[in-house]
Amino acid sequence: MRIALVDSGIGMLSTAAALHAARPDADLFLSMDPDHMPWGLHTPEQIIDRALAGARAALDTAGSLDAVVVPCNTASVHGLNELRAEFEPGVPVIGTVPAIKPAAAPGTPIAVWSTEATTYSAYQRRLVETFARDVPVAPVACKGLAEAVESADPGLIADAVSYAAALTPADVRGVVLGCTHYDLVGEEISEALSGRAELFTAARAVAAQALRRIGGDRAATRGAGRVTVLASGRPAALPGAALSYPAGRSLAAGGDPRG
Repeated sequence: MRIALVDSGIGMLSTAAALHAARPDADLFLSMDPDHMPWGLHTPEQIIDRALAGARAALDTAGSLDAVVVPCNTASVHGLNELRAEFEPGVPVIGTVPAIKPAAAPGTPIAVWSTEATTYSAYQRRLVETFARDVPVAPVACKGLAEAVESADPGLIADAVSYAAALTPADVRGVVLGCTHYDLVGEEISEALSGRAELFTAARAVAAQALRRIGGDRAATRGAGRVTVLASGRPAALPGAALSYPAGRSLAAGGDPRG
């Protein structure tokens, strides 16, 4: 089984680790784009081009793919249609949607932590209107948090998390992590919120959906899958910053990080 993950940076790690945990025999191709990271600063057309380039690089490296996973909200918003037009029906393409629906299900106030661009987007507004119409929702623009996570600098992470926590109303009982980078610092976020809010992430759901789409949700076969890393199409090692997080360390332990 060969699965590509396409994202600008290490935000893909939580989804990749969930896939690795579920199917340790699968070969994972982590197609990152450090030359153009973060994608959120680019135009929709540029984001589409970068997502397509990342998926094509993974396909060229793997020879064949069973699925393309896009563990990035920005790329999913802008690039899924084009990716599906190119790869499906032969290769399923699975995107990422913030976990607003399960967070809103209890009916208590929630907050949606996301990048500044996503916070004010029509995309997020539609998700809230669709899945949380009758629930108080506080949009929280997490200034600099994705970049801090990408740097793995503890000081920058602490400052960015504290900034977002201060914007989160006291009555919030559920926090949607609307950027996959935030999954990597869930413990720090919980501590900043004094444990009063449950965190909702999409990583496990996306991994499970990918495996269902390719019939890979059955028991793993014998053998350990490889983890191959691409940096803007070039063979690379897993970024050093990735090893600061449990998800990155689990992937490094699961195979040769250079493929």
